[in-house]
Amino acid sequence: MDIKSIILAAGKGTRMKSETSKVLHEIMGKPLLGYVLDNVKNIASENFVIVGHKAEQVTDYVEKNYKNSKTILQSPQLGTGHAVSMACKYLENFDGNILILCGDTPLITEETLKKFIEYHNSSNSDLTVMSAIFDNPTNYGRIIRESDNSLKCIVEEKDATPAQKAVKEVNAGIYCINWAKVKGAFSDLKTNNAQGEYYLTDIIAWGKNSGLSVKAYTMDENSEIYGINSRINLAEASKIMNQRTLSKLMTNGVTIVDTDSTWISEDTQIGTDTVILPFTYIEGKNIIGKNCKIGPCAHLRGGVEVADNIKIGNFVEVKKSKINSNTNVGHLSYIGDSELGERVNIGAGTITANYNPLTKEKSKTVLGDDVKIGSNTVLVAPVILEQGVNVGAGSVITKNIKAWSLALTRSPLRILENWVKSKLK
Repeated sequence: MDIKSIILAAGKGTRMKSETSKVLHEIMGKPLLGYVLDNVKNIASENFVIVGHKAEQVTDYVEKNYKNSKTILQSPQLGTGHAVSMACKYLENFDGNILILCGDTPLITEETLKKFIEYHNSSNSDLTVMSAIFDNPTNYGRIIRESDNSLKCIVEEKDATPAQKAVKEVNAGIYCINWAKVKGAFSDLKTNNAQGEYYLTDIIAWGKNSGLSVKAYTMDENSEIYGINSRINLAEASKIMNQRTLSKLMTNGVTIVDTDSTWISEDTQIGTDTVILPFTYIEGKNIIGKNCKIGPCAHLRGGVEVADNIKIGNFVEVKKSKINSNTNVGHLSYIGDSELGERVNIGAGTITANYNPLTKEKSKTVLGDDVKIGSNTVLVAPVILEQGVNVGAGSVITKNIKAWSLALTRSPLRILENWVKSKLK
């Protein structure tokens, strides 16, 4: 059965205190919404992202990065049920399952979503809610079950009785619904609640009253539904995601010397026997090969491809570059928009000057195999150094250089003997 998703991303996020949409705040270089969209990319054939606050920002991000996704404006914003109803006109003839998620829950995983959908299908459910167990369920909607353990309803905290507030099973905010059977609920929702809004949770009661099969699936790891409502939440979610990523890498044969000071994005692939030294920060999408050594205090900014047997030294920054095997990048260097061949050695303090501040264009630096760059060199892009070129320390390279040449740009050394003593008299 075909699956499409509706992702709720219209909220203002007042507690973020930001001019940026809440769902566009980033963890390791990727917006929160990006994590959700990436985790449904292998599940849903099409995604509908409901936007509201800073809608232009969110729409621009979605259109540039996700071809199978469409944004829909919710204005005014009258609650979560109203948000989902915004997609109804695009789904009039759809006969499949709709997966409903929140755009501010970046920790949800594709594996959990697949288990959820499998449960929905195997149990012949028409409407399934994902739930989680919390020792402290404050601020979550409570899952209320019937005596036979089937789902009765979801009660928001503001509307809950003391007995209902004591329930530790909560709504995870993720739904799987048989659209053909449940779509009628969205024209029947009412606003008779403390907030005066159209609650998505009310489709549970509607489904039961309509004789549909309504169930709840309890997820394994409750941290996956951690929602972002403040900068404090953002920092905590970042830590959870990072530790999850580091654990996976170490399980797969990567050495992380200090897990407390190392940050690596979940979109970074790293080969076995690579060592990541402390205070290294790797964001965005990257591929790092086997038997590499990175750091300490290195920064990979995304779009980096590193082959096997590479050394990236301390205080080195690399961005949007390809580094081929057996190459060393010395400390205190910047490599951006570059391609480095095999067996290249980059001396300390080397800079690829890739940005033109007047045209705002970025140009490429290409170094062939066996190139050796002396310390404190500036390579002014666009520039190509062919195989075997050696560059003397302290040079500024502004032209292409033929293979096996030596390049030097040094002023003659002047020595004024006894100059210091003459000034001290």
